[in-house]
Amino acid sequence: MLTLIALMAVSLSALGADMQETEMSSNQSCITMSEMNLTLQMRELWAEHVIWTRMFIMSVADNTTDKAAVTERLLKNYDDMADAMKPYYGDENASEFGELIEDHLLIAASLVEAAKAGNSTAAADAEDMWYENADEIAAFQSSINPYWNETALMTMWHDHLKLTKDEAVARLTMDYTGDIAAYDQIAAQANMMADSISEGIRKQFPDMFKM
Repeated sequence: MLTLIALMAVSLSALGADMQETEMSSNQSCITMSEMNLTLQMRELWAEHVIWTRMFIMSVADNTTDKAAVTERLLKNYDDMADAMKPYYGDENASEFGELIEDHLLIAASLVEAAKAGNSTAAADAEDMWYENADEIAAFQSSINPYWNETALMTMWHDHLKLTKDEAVARLTMDYTGDIAAYDQIAAQANMMADSISEGIRKQFPDMFKM
């Protein structure tokens, strides 16, 4: 766990260094400090999202005793994501977004638990609910920001679900090479989702990112 978090910290630090270097090396302002901070914030939230989802999958698959603690930390992510939306969309919209992310996480947990138990019917039902929830998230996001395209968001969310399921299946079947490969794809895709969210916010509220 510490290794994963350390890797996340190194990745975020490297991103910050790269962005600062880009800004300083140009006579024109390519990116402001507030833009950089937004990008880093969203990447950190999504890194935590996929890291703690992974930790939960590992806890269930390996029958470790840390599942309750890991679940508690995982579910903190939806509150953190909601808080990140408040400066732009207000408490009500942020709360609704957080609730949708909470459902996303809880459904994922039930899907992994059902798969571990060998309950294919429950797993299939959870997967259907998972995709319905993803479409609800995409629809909600596009309703509050015209720069977040619903179709593009649905595609990103569906990719996120598929990759997460691939990761869970690989871990549950002890295909550890496949498990690691799936997580690498998830981490890269999570950065893409984070950057898409950041870009939409910057375009919708340009006056908030001048400095």
